[in-house]
Amino acid sequence: MGRRSGQALLRRSRSLISGNRLWKPRLVFWAGALAIGLISAGFAFVADVAQHLFIDTVSGDGWTRFLPLALTPAGFIFCAWAAFRYVPGSQGSGIPQAIAARHLREDSERGLFLSLGMVSGKIFLTVVGLLCGASIGREGPTVQVGASIMLQVARWGGMAQARGLILAGSAAGIAAAFNTPLAGIVFAIEEMGRSYQARTNGVVLFAVILAGLASLATVGNYTYFGVTHASATFPTDWILVIACGVVGGAFGAGFSYLTLRITRRIRRMAAWTPTLRVIAIAGAAGLIVAILGVATNGMSYGTGYEQARSAIEGEALPWYYFGVKFIATLVSTVCGIPGGLFAPSLSVGAGLGSTIGIILGTDVALAALLGMAGYFSGVVQAPMTAFVIILEMTGNQANVLPLMAAAVVGHGVSRLISPQPLYGALSRLFIADVLRRRRAAAQQKVENEAGQKA
Repeated sequence: MGRRSGQALLRRSRSLISGNRLWKPRLVFWAGALAIGLISAGFAFVADVAQHLFIDTVSGDGWTRFLPLALTPAGFIFCAWAAFRYVPGSQGSGIPQAIAARHLREDSERGLFLSLGMVSGKIFLTVVGLLCGASIGREGPTVQVGASIMLQVARWGGMAQARGLILAGSAAGIAAAFNTPLAGIVFAIEEMGRSYQARTNGVVLFAVILAGLASLATVGNYTYFGVTHASATFPTDWILVIACGVVGGAFGAGFSYLTLRITRRIRRMAAWTPTLRVIAIAGAAGLIVAILGVATNGMSYGTGYEQARSAIEGEALPWYYFGVKFIATLVSTVCGIPGGLFAPSLSVGAGLGSTIGIILGTDVALAALLGMAGYFSGVVQAPMTAFVIILEMTGNQANVLPLMAAAVVGHGVSRLISPQPLYGALSRLFIADVLRRRRAAAQQKVENEAGQKA
């Protein structure tokens, strides 16, 4: 009897240990997904406060409207220098870094782009950027934040599928940032996981659901741009659909091409010391944004959310708005400050669509929606993400086919002009940096060993 009791106790102990090993990773993963939702909601709140504080400060006809001529370049310089000095790998959107991390196999190399230090640095510097008027968004940074949290969760929970968890964290970040769960899933498949694997389905879905629940519990259910009832009729409005797809895709491709071209050119400025290069380029970019803002009564500043929403609600934007926002977003993207381009790109697309709608004499609200789809698809070359995210952000189910068509046409035109997808091309630059560092470390090791033998 004593032997049997001992064997039963041993079996129960083994079962308990096995159960702990099974449930610990799950619990840590769930906690990580919930943390992404909560942090994303807090990030959104602080970013909105920062943007409104800046706009309220510089609005009006007094001397404060000229304040950005000093404040904005100084803020750009601080953000770019702090990112370069203290949080390397935080520059720009953050989506290319998350893509690069998925292709790196060494945990130490992934940690260059995804870490808890990166989370705090990315959020802080993005908020500072909005506080000084940068034409950036928080959605791309939320992707890097979500991927960083999930990678840390993988370390704590002893989970081996780090690539799948990076994908899940990225999707959860998009879902929580926009309150768009379907767009988060589609983004993970189309943009983040060009080699998407079926076994990551459940991981991504659970992460999106839990992050979404945490965000909903914090800020409630909402549509990012409100609700619009504008709808396209066949065949009358399909000229507008094609026009927004073609023109939007062409301008989106131009943004992608210029971003890659300027970024590579900046990296080849070997004659300048790195610190001087960072300060000079960031200062010049900040001054451009400030001049545009002063000249257009603030149209170049921030995410462009208010302008995009007003266009979607049927209020025509000035014909030049999309050009001003295009330039401000371009220089904010390439100058080295942390910040995304999702929201500003959607705003550029809304302005472009509004202008096309005015020219063709059609419904401005409908034109703004289609312009967003065509331009955004042209920038990121991810048509499914483009039309799904716009559908979820506007609560408009009547325009599924027109939005799909504008996004697909925009993608096709963009591919003809700029064959390289923007985020993928930028991720390869980050991977190249890691490979150079790896080769330099290997060379130093060989030299050290040769010196010891000598």
